[in-house]
Amino acid sequence: MTRQVLKSKPQHHPEDYGLDVMTSEDDLFRWFLLAYLLGKPIQSTVAVNTWKLFIEQGIDTPWAIMSTKERKLAHLLVEGKYTRYNHVMAKALLTMSKQLIDRYDGSLMLMISLSETETEFGKRLQELYGIGPKTAEIIMRETEEYFASRVE
Repeated sequence: MTRQVLKSKPQHHPEDYGLDVMTSEDDLFRWFLLAYLLGKPIQSTVAVNTWKLFIEQGIDTPWAIMSTKERKLAHLLVEGKYTRYNHVMAKALLTMSKQLIDRYDGSLMLMISLSETETEFGKRLQELYGIGPKTAEIIMRETEEYFASRVE
C-alpha cells in the first residue's frame, strides 16, 4: 500500500521579503503586487522571481506600473518565466493599477480605512481587475490585526 503525500503550497508572508505592510504604504503595495502574482495559476517560485524583477526595476507602485509600457511589462513577465501568459498579465496589471488609482488615489491604506469591516475590504479588493477570492485571502491574512484592533 503506497501512501500519497500531498504537497501543500508554501505560505508566503510579508516578513519573508522584508515588508512591513501595516506601517508602510509602499510595502503594502509591494505585498499586494506579490499576492496578485501568487494568486494566478503559476508556480509560486515564478511569481516570486517575477515580483523581484518588478522591485529591482522600481515598478512597485500603481503609478510606476501605469507609466510602464505594456511591452516592457510583458518582457519582464517573460524574464520571470511567465511565458504564454505575459501579455494577458501585463494588461491585467495596467487595468488593476488604473482602477486602484482612480478609486483610491492608488492607496491601499485608503481602501482599508474606507472599509468598515474586513469583509468590506475583501469586497473592495475583489472589485479590482484580476483579484479573486484567493488573492484577496492572501492579502487579507496580513490585515487581520488591523481590523481586530479597530473592534477593541
